[in-house]
Amino acid sequence: MAETPEETPETDTQSTSSTGTGETPTDTPEATEAEATEAAAPADTQSTSSTGTGEAPAEAPKPAAPAATTRRERLEQRRASRRKPRGQTSPEERAAERKAKREHTAAERRRYRARLKTKRAELRKTKPAPEPDHAPEHGPGRAKVRQGIVVSDKADKTITVRIDVVRRHKRYHKIMRTSIKLHAHDERNDAGAGDTVRVQECRPMSRSKRWRLVEVVERAK
Repeated sequence: MAETPEETPETDTQSTSSTGTGETPTDTPEATEAEATEAAAPADTQSTSSTGTGEAPAEAPKPAAPAATTRRERLEQRRASRRKPRGQTSPEERAAERKAKREHTAAERRRYRARLKTKRAELRKTKPAPEPDHAPEHGPGRAKVRQGIVVSDKADKTITVRIDVVRRHKRYHKIMRTSIKLHAHDERNDAGAGDTVRVQECRPMSRSKRWRLVEVVERAK
């Protein structure tokens, strides 16, 4: 039995409708990758819009260190800026830095002492020379001179002289009176007990004598 011409178009229509509108199915790998790209695009747009521009968000500025008010704080900040982390320098470098610092300090000290010495020399030149009666005791060629009262002349060529010292206390400002005794050499046994004499420092002449008689200022009555 021969087929009618109307049945063939119906078969073609059914095969066409089974595939949709003639397009490729959306379950292919190419379609899946396209959908993933389209889903990622809005996220990028949102991140760009949140910063206002396409640049990455800038980090928040770090708070500035408080300004130093005292001299000690400024010195500490200066030292901290020059200080290097311990791991970045070797022991040899640190030893070299310490040596250079010591040499610099020694040079500064020498210059300061030289300036001080020059200044003192200029002051000595401009300052008038002291009178003989008020000449300083200490120094090369200047022996100490003391005046006291002879308390004993029993020993041969030796007198014991008491020297009274009156001074004011440094803190309490009270007048303090003390006395010391010296053994002086009297070659001619000229001084007697009660005399006011002047003695001068000299070389050691015995175990206890370091002074010699210069003159008798006043005789005892």
